[in-house]
Amino acid sequence: MVDFAGYYMPVHYEGVTAEHLAVRERVGVFDVSHMGEVFVKGEKAEEFLQYITSNDVSKLTSGKVQYTCLPNNDGGIVDDLILYRRPDGYFMVVNAANIQKDFEWLNQYLTEKVILDNVSDENSLIAIQGPKSRDILSTFTTVNLKIPFYTFEDGLVCDYPVMVSRTGYTGELGFEIYGSANAIVAIWEVLVNAGAKPAGLAARDMLRLEMKYCLYGNDIDKTTNPLEAGLSWVTAFGKKDFIGRTSLIEKKKNDQSRQLVAFLMDERGIPRQGYEIFSDSEKVGVVTSGSQSPQLKSGIGLGYVNKPFHKSGQKIAVKIRNQLVGAHIIKPPFVKDTSLHH
Repeated sequence: MVDFAGYYMPVHYEGVTAEHLAVRERVGVFDVSHMGEVFVKGEKAEEFLQYITSNDVSKLTSGKVQYTCLPNNDGGIVDDLILYRRPDGYFMVVNAANIQKDFEWLNQYLTEKVILDNVSDENSLIAIQGPKSRDILSTFTTVNLKIPFYTFEDGLVCDYPVMVSRTGYTGELGFEIYGSANAIVAIWEVLVNAGAKPAGLAARDMLRLEMKYCLYGNDIDKTTNPLEAGLSWVTAFGKKDFIGRTSLIEKKKNDQSRQLVAFLMDERGIPRQGYEIFSDSEKVGVVTSGSQSPQLKSGIGLGYVNKPFHKSGQKIAVKIRNQLVGAHIIKPPFVKDTSLHH
């Protein structure tokens, strides 16, 4: 157990590799109740969210979900988040370490006819992920689990009223279940007894890394912008205005000097956050996330690399304990054949 953003969290239950492979091959379940939730409602809620987030909120109809960012005035990232369009407003899910900071940021730009409610303490959340997640969950729910990726439905799981969304951060088919603490504890027990393997922080980190999903505080933060992080797809320049738009347009014009890349170690070695990346003897970047992939049985990592050394196939080296260890840049994700769209 470790302290994680003020919560006491399991790094693993029985072992990282067993938990990781369970999610890739069968089914695992994660307690992600530490995530923060903010409800945004009122007449001008959409207008407010259009200005404060990078993605196009007008595309969200009731039942749809969107991945997006809170950019700052320099185009850096205050946080990345998931936005749900509910019939009565918007439900925003933010990173645990950023709950207070995000809530203050939202309040700073609050306009009339918009109501913000930090509902983090009332909401608990678990994620059931893996090729068998639909089979197991369908036994206990009234919700249609054939819903498209990035949509949600309200319904019952184990007779508790909950919100079930077809989302997750593992790259596998999966569902996230939001409800009261009592409901989530009871549902967790049922899912585990039905064969879902509890998985901790380490497996979750590894699974998202294999998909090149960004982790706030590692791969993205206030000093990185969505364009260099490969998140231009959640940056809607077509909107008339949003925080950081001018700065990001400027950055786009001048082309980015570096890019977040995925790389595979060619030799034995585990890249870690902060390790330097070289091309020949020239330092060209820095590792932001890295680990040993149980799937590939090799060291893998993400890092910012200066252009033009960022291209797929480029040979690089990571400095590990004063040794330059060979690696090469790949086109992500690391694990390509998953159950995500099954």
